[in-house]
Amino acid sequence: MPPPLDQRTQPPRRGLANTLRHLGPGLVTGAADDDPSGVATYSAAGAQFGFGLLWTAPLILPLMAAIQYMCARIGMVSGMGLAAVLRQYYPRWVLWMSCGLLLVANTVNIGADLGAMAAVAQMLTGVPSAVFAPAFAALILALLVFASYRVMARVFKWLTLALFAYVGAAFLARPDWGEVLRSTVVPSLAWERGTVLTLVAILGTTISPYLFFWQADEEVEEEKALGRVRVADRRGATPRAMRAARFDVLAGMTISVVIFYFIVLTTGATLHAAGHTTIQTAEEAAQALRPIAGSAASLLFSLGIVGTGMLGVPVLAGSAALAVAEAEAWNAGMSEKPNRAARFYGVMALSLLAGMVMLGSGIPAIRMLFWAAVVNGLLAPPLIAVILVVCNDRRVMGEWRNGRVLNVLGGVAGIAMAAAAVTLVILS
Repeated sequence: MPPPLDQRTQPPRRGLANTLRHLGPGLVTGAADDDPSGVATYSAAGAQFGFGLLWTAPLILPLMAAIQYMCARIGMVSGMGLAAVLRQYYPRWVLWMSCGLLLVANTVNIGADLGAMAAVAQMLTGVPSAVFAPAFAALILALLVFASYRVMARVFKWLTLALFAYVGAAFLARPDWGEVLRSTVVPSLAWERGTVLTLVAILGTTISPYLFFWQADEEVEEEKALGRVRVADRRGATPRAMRAARFDVLAGMTISVVIFYFIVLTTGATLHAAGHTTIQTAEEAAQALRPIAGSAASLLFSLGIVGTGMLGVPVLAGSAALAVAEAEAWNAGMSEKPNRAARFYGVMALSLLAGMVMLGSGIPAIRMLFWAAVVNGLLAPPLIAVILVVCNDRRVMGEWRNGRVLNVLGGVAGIAMAAAAVTLVILS
């Protein structure tokens, strides 16, 4: 019996609702990209530098979209996740270097995200955050084991809509739109440590290592859901499927960058304009939403942090577990039953536990989120180089090897992030 027809290869139907219904891994990845670390980093950038870093948003969009599209292509063409491809075609040191960088970045990010979720819960209830952090971790693990990430995404993605409040707040704050436009189209960067540190954080929270692995793995999960259990059944892709994946990725990344842009704009127009240039607590970050939410600003900010955390933390833990499982050829998958993938879920639980251990550092939640983004920015360049090598390897990609545009965009992304990281080290 032939495998069911992939929805991405069917003739397209018209209508916005149908278009949104067929968006898949790219849209989920874009939503997960604006995790609490992203929200905190963008808020800190706007508070400290006003509109000065708005220009980074339109420049980063094509770079992050190119990287994520390359990762989607790897999953679609090879029928395997990124770690499985590295295990099959490349030396073991490449595989474990890549997985090691991912595990370090994800552990820091998980701890920061759980800390932020706990901090906003404390802000609303007065109950110590030490109670909420393990509660959120246990809830996420239970839902992943006994439900599925798809169920979680359907429920919690609506909470992330709270982030769109930054769009309304930006207009209500009445910024100087001429200055906003200039800051958007005319790059400016002071080569001093604070500015470069923030640039590394912005790059790291938008072009994040965990999203590379997650994108490829989710393309494989989509194929498995259609009945293509064997790798041989999943190999290859049609031009129409590739076009659909490109649109899916571009839509997800565009939504992510729009949120990024308006968080910087809103915090620049409110916090920076009021002289509040350093954010240390969730309460301080929430003040940017006062133009639209008034006394409910803390509640709105909290909904956004919890919603993005409930989407982002499972992606962080899941991508780490999938990478390790693929590296060791274990049975794995977000839809697998616990008795069939015990080691996979065990790694996921250990990732959450390791992240929680970080919470004893005493670093304020918002600053921890910012530093998690910096860690991602420092560790991403080697992984981008690995992705470029894979996407140009005929053994893996066949006729779908990278063209010039993807190679240029991917190369620029890797070089820019490496240059920013090296500059930060020198200035430090």
